[in-house]
Amino acid sequence: MKLYQALENQLKKENNFVSDSGELKKWVVINKAQNYDAELIAILLDNKVLKEKFFLDIKGTLVFNHNLFVQFLEQKNYLNDSYTKFKNKIGLTIDGKYLKQRNEVELVWPFKDCILEGGQSREEDKREEIFFNETLAQDEITQLLEAKVLTNAKTYNKDGEQNFSGFTRDADLNIKRGLPEDTITDNLIIKGNNLLALHSLKKEFGGKIKLIYIDPPYNSHSQANTFAYNNSFNRSTWLVFMKNRLEIAKRLLTEDGVIVVAIDKNEQPRLQILIEEIFTNYNVDCITVVHNARGVIGTNFSYTHEYAIFVTPLGKKSIGNRKIEKDKIDWRQLRDRGGESLRTDAKKCFYPIIVEDGKVVGFGDVCEDDKHPEQNEIQGSQIYIYPIDNNGVERKWRYARQTVDKIINVLRVKESNGKFSIEIGKDYGTYKTVWTDRKYDASLNGTQLVKGLVSDSKFTFPKSIYNVIDCVNAVVENDKNAIVLDFFGGSGTTAHAVLHINKEDKGKRQFIICEQMDYIETITARRVQKAIENEYSSSSFTYLELKKYNQSFIDQIEKAENSKTLLEVWEQMKAKSFLDYNVDIQKQDEHIGEFKKLELTQQKRHLIRLLDKNQLYVNLSSINDKDLDCSTAEKNITKDFYQLKKD
Repeated sequence: MKLYQALENQLKKENNFVSDSGELKKWVVINKAQNYDAELIAILLDNKVLKEKFFLDIKGTLVFNHNLFVQFLEQKNYLNDSYTKFKNKIGLTIDGKYLKQRNEVELVWPFKDCILEGGQSREEDKREEIFFNETLAQDEITQLLEAKVLTNAKTYNKDGEQNFSGFTRDADLNIKRGLPEDTITDNLIIKGNNLLALHSLKKEFGGKIKLIYIDPPYNSHSQANTFAYNNSFNRSTWLVFMKNRLEIAKRLLTEDGVIVVAIDKNEQPRLQILIEEIFTNYNVDCITVVHNARGVIGTNFSYTHEYAIFVTPLGKKSIGNRKIEKDKIDWRQLRDRGGESLRTDAKKCFYPIIVEDGKVVGFGDVCEDDKHPEQNEIQGSQIYIYPIDNNGVERKWRYARQTVDKIINVLRVKESNGKFSIEIGKDYGTYKTVWTDRKYDASLNGTQLVKGLVSDSKFTFPKSIYNVIDCVNAVVENDKNAIVLDFFGGSGTTAHAVLHINKEDKGKRQFIICEQMDYIETITARRVQKAIENEYSSSSFTYLELKKYNQSFIDQIEKAENSKTLLEVWEQMKAKSFLDYNVDIQKQDEHIGEFKKLELTQQKRHLIRLLDKNQLYVNLSSINDKDLDCSTAEKNITKDFYQLKKD
């Protein structure tokens, strides 16, 4: 009470701080404090008690602790009349303290990875506070989305794991991409929280990704769980989870970049609405993919399909042509028929097509008007075929002489009753909105394929590689130097698909894969390395991790099988972790008996809540902090990646 009384008496010396009734104008004082008002600071410095409480002595210079002063003033009920007490704020209080001030308003989602934006009113529209996971009213979180320190880098090629010798920056390749010459060109597999990994990628790859393909948790209890971790969220939580990632993903795309999101019926409607809100000035098309013709039995229907949502820049041709397998090509006569199909309708479309050994080998010149050849004319070992029908009527080819050379690869010769004709069969077409093909079967070309490469794979229903190949190819077939990102890496299907596409057309597309689960080493990286070893021997990739700090304690908590282990983790947390700033270690220890009575799951949740989620990984800005013990190798890897000057 002495401090309260001293402050009140000192402030009342200034008439501007006192109402006509003699009460302090608390809101005026707070406003002055927020603006570091010289008059207010001078009054506080005149009192020894207040000087010691609200000022810091830094090498002989006094610094006003503005936050402490305002917090102290807001917490105390100096003003009790109904008007002045709520002049600036209206809200729920306990013991005269607003819930926000008490930091006791929480949205608790244990084991889930989301952030919320804090602004809740027009006045707060410009605020930039980021609140991670649990605490809704905590202004101290400022470093969550900083770039992170990198560790455990190694290179994999056809011969397995190799020592990491630095990132590759192929200047010629980057020039072809239209990117800065010093952009990293290695294929990358990154272990770590994918939201934080995306923010760590933005400096090096912001605005450089041509395609993002993701296969996120479907948030369902069906077999369509392509992940080996929690796939069941509350719907609102799942949408926040996706929103946070889609917003940063958008910043990584090139101007003509595309994002493709795989999803099933459970969240497709809500996800599409969310995407449309985030990706304004984009087309959003929902493609149906029949991936399980046998169907999954539901209450009323057997489900055979899922979706691929294509998000493409508005007004731009971003999707290429669909390849058609040879046995599915629809062949038709190159000779025109019907209305306006006569020679006289298009003179430049009447010329011979030259055939030798049953194949089209060339084209003759457009015929003069007075030349009237036979349907087939033999000249040595070659046959000259003209667009004349079986009744002798001179018609025309569907392509003029000046354009026909471009389609020579889709022409074939057909013989019937000793006469030869020319057929055209395009091996490409426009992608349709429903994809049906046995190659999309997720069992045959997904589960079995992964098991063949990694026998102990935990994935029960991974994507068919051909499903992903076609999604990726639709966007980057004509861009052999594209960068492709998948931040829900799973079993590594996207990386495998990029390797396959590159082999087909000798491309140099680059993949970047992010995954936070431990199986990234035992399944994801192993699968991609085995694929390289078996089929893509000229390829390689670099594996690296975000350096953990508090995340390592969360890992220990989640793996603990009994209370004894959790208590051992708690002792480590007290000694080494970053605890939430509200945590009183002494009080936690005083209530350890109550902790022991909780169920194991509740104990885990409690310990996780005590950790500062802002410090899950080591921030780049803390790389030289001795307490965080970053090795020389980690510093070199990190500075190489972010292109920082090395010590």
